[in-house]
This record gives sequence, C-alpha cells and structure tokens, in this order.
Amino acid sequence: MSSTHGPRPLRWVKSTYSGGEGGQCIEWAPEYARATGEFLVRDSKDPNGPTLNLTAEGFAGLVAFATSHG
Repeated sequence: MSSTHGPRPLRWVKSTYSGGEGGQCIEWAPEYARATGEFLVRDSKDPNGPTLNLTAEGFAGLVAFATSHG
C-alpha cells in the first residue's frame, strides 16, 4: 500500500509504545483514522512497506497488547 490516500500524503506518528532504540517502532496515521475510522499502522523502518488496516477495536487491542508487553 502506498503512503498516500487521496491528494495529500499521510502524516505518520511514531507510537509512544515503540522502543527507544529505534529497533521496534511502529507508526500510525491519526488524521486518517479521525477522517475514516480506519487505523493504518506501519513499521517505521519500512515506510514504503505494507500497512495494517485496523478497526478502532483492533487498534485498541494492539495498544492494550503493547501496554501489557512493553
């Protein structure tokens, strides 16, 4: 999947649950989530790689997992 949807590129934000050493970082696109209800998540080391497309419930589950295993 491309890092753009529509006319403007997405703004990706690094997760606060990502490791500080840069090895285990994920990013998400908050404005896209607000506009569409779909949560896009990607590996920050591979910005042109695949994205996960999550529902709000799926994203909440990912955050809960990161919180309990971080």
